[in-house]
Amino acid sequence: MQPAHLVRLLVLSAIWGASFLFIRIAAPVLGPLPTAFFRVLIGAVTLAACLPFLGVRWDLQGKWRAVIVLGVINSGIPFVMYAVAALWLPAGYSAIFNAMTPLMGVVIGTLFFAERLNRAKGLGVLIGLAGVAVLTRTGPVVFSHDVLLGALACLVATSCYALAGFLTRRWITAQGGLDNRLVAAGSLLGATLFLLPFSVAALIRHNTLPDTGLGLWAAMLALGMFCTAIAYVLYFRLIADLGPVRSLTVTFLIPPFGIVWGWLFLGEALSWAHAGGMLLIGVAVWLVLRPSAPAVAPAAART
Repeated sequence: MQPAHLVRLLVLSAIWGASFLFIRIAAPVLGPLPTAFFRVLIGAVTLAACLPFLGVRWDLQGKWRAVIVLGVINSGIPFVMYAVAALWLPAGYSAIFNAMTPLMGVVIGTLFFAERLNRAKGLGVLIGLAGVAVLTRTGPVVFSHDVLLGALACLVATSCYALAGFLTRRWITAQGGLDNRLVAAGSLLGATLFLLPFSVAALIRHNTLPDTGLGLWAAMLALGMFCTAIAYVLYFRLIADLGPVRSLTVTFLIPPFGIVWGWLFLGEALSWAHAGGMLLIGVAVWLVLRPSAPAVAPAAART
């Protein structure tokens, strides 16, 4: 991995780690659907405003349907899931569960994209699930039905991220590619259109806007502009440079930032369960992403 790739991974990890902090601030007040909607709306507007200054033209080369669908899978659904999880889980929990994304990538790649599953990857998936179990059963948050639902919501989100990585490679990168900034803007626009009717319905049923304040909207602006718009430009660049599975390693670098941000700004508790869950998931990700041993040449082909 080149130094520039590593720098992008670390910057993206810090930004996305902060996103769980902002979601934790906004979702319990604004509601999950409006939180996800305003996040993608702010992100889409930010990128749309910046594209002309970056010299990027709105030319999706006939791939607008693919980009919009990617937005639904890579932004719309997972952002709602993490906002739902924020109703019950600390920011650090969601960040750790997010590290399951590479493992979900192994499962989805094996089932639907003809990716090879070896023993190390299979063992990695099992160890990763053990890490989730450690966190939910022994963490500072008391295990309950709500905690379990929050964990499942996070796993749905990670499955969407993993699927979107493979679809981006198939629909965008393998077809000649598009500017990563344009893909990010188009996908956020697709997510905005997808979430609009659901968000309006949620606000009609439970008008949470009067309960919001300046601090909440500051968190939403940071969530939309930095943790979504800028972060997605970096992420789609990583997919183009490193591929869908290796780029997902960013999800394992996110938890330390998510835990620290939650501890510093929300007073969330720390426990050995954080270290235990992260260690197990870290071993799992290493098993999944470590280079495969080179195949041994048949005896007849040796010289």
